[in-house]
Amino acid sequence: MAVLSEKSNDRIYPVQPQVAVGAVVFRRNKVLLVHRGNPPAKGLWAIPGGRVRLGESLQKAAEREILEETGVTIRAGEPVFTFDMIDRNATNRIRYHYVIIDLMAEYLHGKLNAGDDALSARWVSSIEIATLPVSAMTRRLLQDRFGF
Repeated sequence: MAVLSEKSNDRIYPVQPQVAVGAVVFRRNKVLLVHRGNPPAKGLWAIPGGRVRLGESLQKAAEREILEETGVTIRAGEPVFTFDMIDRNATNRIRYHYVIIDLMAEYLHGKLNAGDDALSARWVSSIEIATLPVSAMTRRLLQDRFGF
């Protein structure tokens, strides 16, 4: 049963895929991750990011989203990973469909402060990541592309 607020939200049960970005940011041998507070990855640790706004480049979207979610200023670079995030409800209806483009990014400055839909944000080591509930695609990206 759909909730009225879900029906009025264009993120859930969309009429077309939504474009989103993430930023892969390393600092002192740790990667920047956020603990998601909202579906579709609620409760999981993931690469920070969000939807691209109309007229916004992938890089500008990543820089804005990372600042909003983590308080950190970055310089976004080139794409390093692209994937679909498709989530269906119990009746097989598409609840979420994001095309996510993760960009490599350079940390510039800022103190971590979780904001937007992030429950928390932190720099995570390759040892710590094994103890966290991490989204499957974040784990795949970090292992396959960075050996992390």
